[in-house]
Amino acid sequence: MLEKMRQALERQPQTALSEISEAQEGDPFKVLIATILSHRTRDEKTAEAAKNLFKHYASAGDLSKAKPEEIVPLIKSVGFYNVKGKRIIEVARIINDNYGGKVPDSLDELLKIPSVGRKTANCVLVYAFKRDAIPVDTHVHRVANRLGIVHTAKPDETEEGLEEFFPKDSWQAVNDLFVQFGKAICRPIGPRHELCPLASDCEYYQKKTCETLKKPM
Repeated sequence: MLEKMRQALERQPQTALSEISEAQEGDPFKVLIATILSHRTRDEKTAEAAKNLFKHYASAGDLSKAKPEEIVPLIKSVGFYNVKGKRIIEVARIINDNYGGKVPDSLDELLKIPSVGRKTANCVLVYAFKRDAIPVDTHVHRVANRLGIVHTAKPDETEEGLEEFFPKDSWQAVNDLFVQFGKAICRPIGPRHELCPLASDCEYYQKKTCETLKKPM
């Protein structure tokens, strides 16, 4: 399944977190902050804001001393930039004061940080520390349910189901591929069934096909 996705996405752009991780050499602090900025924001806007921010604030120590009015103009391309500006300063202070400026590399410790939920923590584990985890966002949740891998209502349930479905050595690839697939092919509205290499095994596609056939001509 993952290989079929990879082949279908061969010419698609990288996700923002993959791009940022590569550009910043997997810096855990930058991956963490970029993930917080990415909430409810398109990838290209996340990448733009992260690039602007890290030009001026490259470490937890630097960002912890900043004021919201200094940060907001740099991240204005993302959604909820006023709220996120305050949050990333708070996160930077906690990282700087409580962890010696280094982002913790365990799920339990990451979840102690305000504004860090399971998705964000797992993104840091995957994109910064190269740990086996499956971050679940709206794309991952939608694609997994449409394919019939899981039948879940909550992201945490989807994460658990995906961990059971995929072997652990493939977990790191799941988020990046599912996000790209959800943006390019399995879109929220107007999924591109004609381009989907998984259509023949997709529960959602089979259901839609049956509904179409049942409609009176």
